[in-house]
Amino acid sequence: MSAPHPVSIALLHDSVRDKKGRVSVTSVANADIHDIARCARTFGLRKFYIVTPILKQRILVEKIIDHWRYGYGRLYNPFRKEAFSLVDLRESLDDVIADMKDAFGKYPRIVLTGAGLTGTLLSCAELREKISKREEPYLILFGTGWGFSEQIFAKAHYFLEPVRGISDYNHLSVRSAAAIILDRLLGR
Repeated sequence: MSAPHPVSIALLHDSVRDKKGRVSVTSVANADIHDIARCARTFGLRKFYIVTPILKQRILVEKIIDHWRYGYGRLYNPFRKEAFSLVDLRESLDDVIADMKDAFGKYPRIVLTGAGLTGTLLSCAELREKISKREEPYLILFGTGWGFSEQIFAKAHYFLEPVRGISDYNHLSVRSAAAIILDRLLGR
């Protein structure tokens, strides 16, 4: 059996900013779970982590996951079952990092994404090259809300260039941004 793929992604609903810039917790969206899980499976990721500290949201997400893994959903759409096999629900980013350290024997290189990132940014081509060497595990963070808190920035090793269109409008859904970035990093 080959070693696990060195790339996982996490969708953070904690330690993100709201419209007013306050550190906040956001709601989990059903469409994000489905669409990002399908992207994770398409691009051969190890795991797609969903991170929320809110117990009631974790209970809801578990029900959704269980429906597609074990309930009627697995029979209705086996492709969706396959995608949902990669979903791993966690309470905190530290839980995700610990899981990856357990799997690889070392801490992952953490990559932040975001529409508003500036400064020293890694291009998708540069990150693609690093990933292709398979020397380090990588955890690519996608946020909800209006960007990450300083607590999350402090954990990052790299900041990935934002997805940019041809206009000044830059408000893609997180699932759209994830699909574009994963294609740039891991697509053929």
